[in-house]
Amino acid sequence: MDVLLVRHATGADLAQLVPLCIEHAAFERLPHGLGEHADALAAALDATPARLHAWLALHAGDAVGYATATFDFSTLGGAPYLHMDCLYVRESWRNRAIGKRLWQALHSFALGAGCRVMQWQTPSWNEAAARFYRRLGARETLKRRYELPLA
Repeated sequence: MDVLLVRHATGADLAQLVPLCIEHAAFERLPHGLGEHADALAAALDATPARLHAWLALHAGDAVGYATATFDFSTLGGAPYLHMDCLYVRESWRNRAIGKRLWQALHSFALGAGCRVMQWQTPSWNEAAARFYRRLGARETLKRRYELPLA
């Protein structure tokens, strides 16, 4: 495989980031509002301090994967943690260590920010992702996830 570049993304990268996000939502069978809210995504990436952090995996200039994360604070842990919101690699690019490279970028970022823990979730049916995360040394915790639309 030719050289793969993993780099931090900004709002200027929307043309490459949004199609990946839309593919990811379709893969996870989730609705999204990226057609109407791409400007909010750019604003979150470009805010000072950033509200959202993102990384792109690029091969020959083409985006083949992405990851996003936010910082939060754990009441019970008494420390900041990095919440990985998304990690997605295009299907034709999977099993080439691209997901691992994206995850490593987030991991290094979390360590550099003084986080003690990284947290994330994946759909219960996504066994391939569960195997990938276990290989990274992650442990699964069983919780129910809720959401309440406010608008």
